[in-house]
Amino acid sequence: MLVIRLTRTGKPSQESFRVVVAEQANAVKRQYVELLGHYSPQTKDKALKFNKDRVLYWISKGAQPTETVASLLKAEGMAEMDKYIHFKTDRKSKRKKGGDEAPAAAASTEVAPQA
Repeated sequence: MLVIRLTRTGKPSQESFRVVVAEQANAVKRQYVELLGHYSPQTKDKALKFNKDRVLYWISKGAQPTETVASLLKAEGMAEMDKYIHFKTDRKSKRKKGGDEAPAAAASTEVAPQA
């Protein structure tokens, strides 16, 4: 399966990324099918430069962008990237809610006055 993902380039303290189409099974820094653009988070404007036509072409051929790439493309104005972004639920909040209900129920049964 083809994916549109970021590959890291640059110095350790000055990272920059390439937006590439690659086979999912390949290592991230290995061979890619096509270079689609560049992303530089270190610059003030967090520059993302990519070829929109080629991105749409590869998506039409079945390539799926990663969540990070989809959110970057959505921020640049590309439509229909929401279906590639999966919002994760906060697991801690679910645990807290479940844990708060049980002690409240136990406290209400203990408070009952005996006559």
